[in-house]
Amino acid sequence: MNKWLVSVSIAFAFTMTGVQAAGNAASGQTKSATCMACHGPDGNSPNPIWPKLAGQHPEYILKQLVEFKAGVRKNDLMSPMAAPLSEQDMQDLAAYFSSQTQTPGTTAADKVELGERIYRAGNASSGVAACMACHGPAGGGNPSANFPRINGQHAAYLEQTLKYFRSGERNNDTAGMMRGVASAMTDEEIAAVAQYMQGLRR
Repeated sequence: MNKWLVSVSIAFAFTMTGVQAAGNAASGQTKSATCMACHGPDGNSPNPIWPKLAGQHPEYILKQLVEFKAGVRKNDLMSPMAAPLSEQDMQDLAAYFSSQTQTPGTTAADKVELGERIYRAGNASSGVAACMACHGPAGGGNPSANFPRINGQHAAYLEQTLKYFRSGERNNDTAGMMRGVASAMTDEEIAAVAQYMQGLRR
C-alpha cells in the first residue's frame, strides 16, 4: 500500500489539476470579509473545528472553493458561502489566504509517539500508508500534485476530516487516495496523527 501511494503521489506531481490560482491578494483581502467570522481575518480560524487557511497552497484553496460551489464537496456552512462566488472571487480569496502567515500549533505529549509513527511509517499490518509520502516530512504538502499543507492545522479539524474520508462523507480526494488511507485507520490512530500534524513545523 505504501509503495502504491508513493507511486501515485509521484505521478500526480506531474499532472495538472485543472484549476490554477492566479488571483490578486489585495482584492482577496477585501472580499474575505464574509470569511472572517469562521476563518479569522488572517486565515487563522478561532474555532479548531474550522480549518486554518493561512499559508495553504492557493491551488488547493481554489480547488475546494470550486468544488463547494459545484456541489462536489458538501458542507452546510461552506456550500452556500461558495455558491455566489465568481471564478475571480475564488482566485482572489485563494491568493489572499495563501499569502498569510499560519499560527503554529502544538502536539499533545501523549499523542507524539503513535502520531509520529503513523505519520512517518504508517501501519504496515493494517495497510495504512505513511502520511509523509504525500504531505512531505514536515507536512508542507505538494502544491504540484495539489496535496495540501497539513502542518500546524487544527487537530480537531484534521481528526474530523479523516473520519469524513473514512466514512465516505467526504469524497473529493484525488483517485480516492485519502479514503483508501483513512478506511484502515482506527480512532486512536486518527486522533494521534491529527495531534502530531498540528504540532509539525515547516
